[in-house]
Amino acid sequence: MIHILESQQFNEETLYYLFNKADRLRKDSENLLEGKILATLFYEPSTRTRFSFESAMLKLGGNVISTENAKDFSSAVKGESLEDTIRIISSYSDCIVLRHYEDGAAKKAAAVSRVPIINAGDGKGQHPTQALLDVYTIYNELGKLDNLKISMVGDLANGRTVKSLCYLLGKFQGNGIIFVSPDNLKMGDDIKEYLERHNIFFTEEEDLNKILPEVDVIYMTRIQKERMSSEDFVKAKGKFVINESNFNLIKKNSRLMHPLPHVEEINLSLDIENSDERVAYFRQAENGLYIRMALLEMVINGNFSSGKI
Repeated sequence: MIHILESQQFNEETLYYLFNKADRLRKDSENLLEGKILATLFYEPSTRTRFSFESAMLKLGGNVISTENAKDFSSAVKGESLEDTIRIISSYSDCIVLRHYEDGAAKKAAAVSRVPIINAGDGKGQHPTQALLDVYTIYNELGKLDNLKISMVGDLANGRTVKSLCYLLGKFQGNGIIFVSPDNLKMGDDIKEYLERHNIFFTEEEDLNKILPEVDVIYMTRIQKERMSSEDFVKAKGKFVINESNFNLIKKNSRLMHPLPHVEEINLSLDIENSDERVAYFRQAENGLYIRMALLEMVINGNFSSGKI
């Protein structure tokens, strides 16, 4: 049994195995998980992650059990611990996808679960399956995962997606990362130390427009109001924005990505979003369905023919 808890678990071989499987499942979903049950246990709101996992399971011929908001509509309201909830739900299902508001919740769940736990985001910690779909998107759009220059913009202190993505980008040679964030929301030292150990060049920049013509990928993130004080939010709100005045600074063969939802940090017309190939974030979200199909089949069926995770 393998739990998916953090991006560091994946090696290059397994990533490419998942990419190839996702490409095949995009064309023919097959019934690889017929008779299996996925439990989606979300203590925080979600649209893309929850629906893509549930759609992935259904497309693979499996079934889903779920709750609308586990924080308010489960026995957590009565004081039940996460561990006890996992003990029970793991006896009803073949895999649990967990999103939780506490850092480290996925590891706590994995310690007591009878079935694989997939971390769908835990507090300010990690979101490994988002990172999987992000690198899958970069590979599909640009044809490689090495020797790229990538900017990560916005709330880098609280953003679990950028942390998870850094761990995966660190597995490939020649990448460089430019961090662009408000002073109060900079990337943490733990990620910087990881990048240094893996010889990934990074720098911090205050001028977004300066770096837009230089990079291959612009990875925007929203300011996470729910994870900071009102004072910190006011300092950061609206500081870095992609709009129609600076969008064309982006190279024609570069890509604008975002884990979504986007709010004021991207302000482009529907026409640009629908027609300009540099806008990749809706394709990015769609890719989440197929990479999660591949991951579910691998985890639930124990199909690790690509090598160890």
